[in-house]
Amino acid sequence: MTIRVRTVVPQDEPQWTALFAGYRSFYDLPEDRRAVAATWEWIVRAAHGLTGLVATDDDGNLLGIANLRRFARPSTATLGLYLDDLFTAPAARGSGVATALLREASSIAANEGASVVRWITAPDNEAARHVYDDVATATPWVTYDMKPGLRPEV
Repeated sequence: MTIRVRTVVPQDEPQWTALFAGYRSFYDLPEDRRAVAATWEWIVRAAHGLTGLVATDDDGNLLGIANLRRFARPSTATLGLYLDDLFTAPAARGSGVATALLREASSIAANEGASVVRWITAPDNEAARHVYDDVATATPWVTYDMKPGLRPEV
């Protein structure tokens, strides 16, 4: 099987939607058709600096998805490419889909003059981390999430 990676096209919506729902389920996010539909619209319209990639087989079936977003890096006065989501269909895992998507993200970053491709993953996502360790370097940074509207104590 040959794995091809390309940007999403409108005709990908049904398969992309199923894969993105699978991604959300993998990370124990609740089913949310509105969030999936909104994300699809952002991806297909390249809103918010997003680019959607898909990996396909010889018949054009989607095997995996990657959602990329541009971001400014003030500390280096450069731009980076953030990998928000990466998901491989369960039946295609171990076939090189994730690596192909990551290589395309790296190529896009290089072509755009970006200084880094960055992403996060769950610490217990060992299968994915094995792939990631082959193409990238884990960082020592810890990620925090803060709820909007937090008022400082005086």
